[in-house]
Amino acid sequence: MTSRRVYTARALDEPVCIALDEAIEAIRHGEMDDEVGLMRWGSNYTFLVNIVHDDLRLLAIYKPRDGERPLWDFPDGTLCQRETAAYLTAEALGWSLVPPTMLRAGTRGLGSVQLFIDHNPDDHYYSFDKAPLLEQLRRMAAFDAIANNADRKGGHCLLDADGRLWGIDHGLTFNASDKLRTVIWDFAGSALPKPIQDDLARFCRRLADENDGYTQTMRELLTGSEWQMLRWRTEALLTDGIFPLPGAGPNRPWPAV
Repeated sequence: MTSRRVYTARALDEPVCIALDEAIEAIRHGEMDDEVGLMRWGSNYTFLVNIVHDDLRLLAIYKPRDGERPLWDFPDGTLCQRETAAYLTAEALGWSLVPPTMLRAGTRGLGSVQLFIDHNPDDHYYSFDKAPLLEQLRRMAAFDAIANNADRKGGHCLLDADGRLWGIDHGLTFNASDKLRTVIWDFAGSALPKPIQDDLARFCRRLADENDGYTQTMRELLTGSEWQMLRWRTEALLTDGIFPLPGAGPNRPWPAV
């Protein structure tokens, strides 16, 4: 997608479309002045908050490290880092399919802060008209394979007013063990389009460059084995040239939406 604007909101009843770069600056440097409320249904504490930067007020999703529920298969206190790593990876690929997300201090300590995307909450992967979204969905499927996303539910796919697809909730990503669980198996076994292969090849070169800023940041956010497996998955996907097939274990998240 070439659009450099993003649909977010100043308040729950006040959607706004602003420049993406402006939104990124607000998420990175803005003051978190209050909490609008606690988001329901999540396993971990997730807050809708106000971010104020200069004369701009925006909504954001804040997931504090101290609100994370311990998991047996992910190191404690790392889900907020994975949320941030997912955004950085999508940007490094040039796909911009994760809302701007920063690891920073908030009202309840260190956590991930992600730009709120204005969308219809009743729309999700299973209700979309997928025909105009195929290119974006292919990128999301490839991204999930690289990030080893263990929780791509239908409700984690948002569509904004521009018809732009966004992926959210990436706390269960980048595990060193194979954990790909997703609802997007539409392309399993089919060839990776040439533009995606080209992007993966460029991404692989960045992964091999120890002086690259993305590489250096990711090595701080992930463990050594997780970083190595990110490189291995990317190289394997590019070498195979096809979208992954479902594995032998659980390959769909529950619930599906």
